[in-house]
Amino acid sequence: MATLTINHLHKSFTFGQHKREILTDVNLSIKDNEFVSVVGASGCGKSTLLSIIAGLEPYDSGEVLVDNNPIYAPGLDRGVVFQSYTLLPWLTVQKNIEFALKAAGYAKNESIEIAKDHLDLVNLSAFANVYPNQLSGGMKQRVALARAISYRPKILLMDEPFGALDAITRNQMQELLTKIWEQHRLTVLFITHDVEEAIYLSDRIILLSVKQKGIKSIFDVNQLRPRNKTTLSSTHFISLQEKILDEINQDID
Repeated sequence: MATLTINHLHKSFTFGQHKREILTDVNLSIKDNEFVSVVGASGCGKSTLLSIIAGLEPYDSGEVLVDNNPIYAPGLDRGVVFQSYTLLPWLTVQKNIEFALKAAGYAKNESIEIAKDHLDLVNLSAFANVYPNQLSGGMKQRVALARAISYRPKILLMDEPFGALDAITRNQMQELLTKIWEQHRLTVLFITHDVEEAIYLSDRIILLSVKQKGIKSIFDVNQLRPRNKTTLSSTHFISLQEKILDEINQDID
């Protein structure tokens, strides 16, 4: 069953009298509980595509459907995590999650309990009453992740969420995301510039092209789960990584 369906999507930006095509005739279907990453050279439209799916960016033509329902605006069926943590600095960690739940229509007592459960899920229960400026980058991103999944969206949209983190924290977040994805059976669309990260996390990888202004290739990862760090040194992993990097390099030559 397809959770997300994109048909003949076109998107352009207008600068003065000039029109620039960003995405042209994009067609994509993502299944329920599938983990799909989008990679490509800078300017290929990765973040634009995610913003369209999130309902944050209009598009010229085509259709974007979640469970066959067209999307034109943000909705509770989609949770979004950006590279910037977008936490409310005047609220504690617990209150940040409660705020999202109340906005989603949950009662106060229910919001409190769900927020507690999700802080426990991301191992931050001890920091419930701390403010965002007292947290490390990785901890802020864990709060953002807990908030995004707290109201049970159908799809989790992530725009380079670990790009600003150091290598150790990034690896920890990858493992945490995988655990949450497996437990909660989310559909994930993950934007990243890191091909190794994309292969490690994903079922499929979508390569967007600057030149073609759309999907250039789709790669099936075909790597057994659960994955671990030995996965990174397997012949299949290295071969797929080289193939994807080669196609990206061809796109920017």
